Amino acid sequence: MKRLSFAVVSLCTTSAAVYAQSSVTLYGIIDEGLTYTTNQSGHSNWQLQSGGASISRWGFRGAEDLGGGMKAIFVLENGFDPSTGNLGNNGRLFGRSAYVGISSNYGTLTLGRQYEEIADLLSRIDAGLNWSVYFAHAGDIDNTAGSNRINNAVKYVSPQVAGFTLGALYSFGGQPGQFSSNSVTSVGLSYTGGGLYAAAAYTLIKNPYTAVFDSIAPRTVTFAAYVPNAQSQSIAGLGGQYKIGNATIGLEYTSTRFKKAFLGNDVRFDNYEANVGYQITPYLLTGVVYVYTHGKVDANGATPIYRATGLFADYLFSKRTDVYFAAQLMKAGGSARQAQITYDTAPSSGQTQGIVRVGLRHRF
Repeated sequence: MKRLSFAVVSLCTTSAAVYAQSSVTLYGIIDEGLTYTTNQSGHSNWQLQSGGASISRWGFRGAEDLGGGMKAIFVLENGFDPSTGNLGNNGRLFGRSAYVGISSNYGTLTLGRQYEEIADLLSRIDAGLNWSVYFAHAGDIDNTAGSNRINNAVKYVSPQVAGFTLGALYSFGGQPGQFSSNSVTSVGLSYTGGGLYAAAAYTLIKNPYTAVFDSIAPRTVTFAAYVPNAQSQSIAGLGGQYKIGNATIGLEYTSTRFKKAFLGNDVRFDNYEANVGYQITPYLLTGVVYVYTHGKVDANGATPIYRATGLFADYLFSKRTDVYFAAQLMKAGGSARQAQITYDTAPSSGQTQGIVRVGLRHRF
């Protein structure tokens, strides 16, 4: 009887030790608020809208210790709209992220639906991801705010060496006899040291209309007309962020080119961003951002231009719950006749559009 009791205790202890080496976390963000737009198709508009600061989401994140410094990891992340309860990401259950992988002292290898290197590395600098989705470069044309994810992707991220981290991704297009069709190739390098973060990345998307836009034109006047016919979309970017006391300064440049997108010719958009954030108290953050977007349509020489200025304030009630204020004014110029702030549901009837939002966000 004593031997049986000892065996049962040993088995339970061993099982507990095994399970203690594995973990699964349920997490998420719910962001809901009231948005006022000065001009949507010629009329002002009030909307109860989700996702002004962060896109609402929930997900599972897990890890299992395999020994020898190796871990099996996975992420399943869903985007949703708390205003209606609808799924985000064109109805996908886990449309934000869905991947499995192995991490070790030699780096991390993951397989599935995930972010490419522009979104991964430059998003740390970009005000569109850190403060408000409205501040993303016109229509998030360069994906620095992470609007698009990559299907069928294999991704590697190196360990940090002397402050440097290398990342690379390749997505298989899945077309028989056309290996590169719908494929995505992405590489990036970042540096972290002291108060400095700097990064550079490049992404090439073949047939972007089907590869990342699900054969649905993006809801933005900035570049929606060029995506369906584009043979490829290339994005190159670099930027840096430096922390000085309570202030953080960010500078970023990106260039997006749609190959043969309009009348057999290329279309290019260059984005320049400067942002400054200041932590007034541990509970109160303020920020200002300016984004300049300059386009060039080779077929007709058109030069659409967009200038946008944004203000942001965020007050934390606790580590999980905060209330925020976001405002932006966008002015179209050059050959552009309409403005449309990123994530706004409709363009203006003229060249100016403004937006003001007060939102409540809870993390769990």
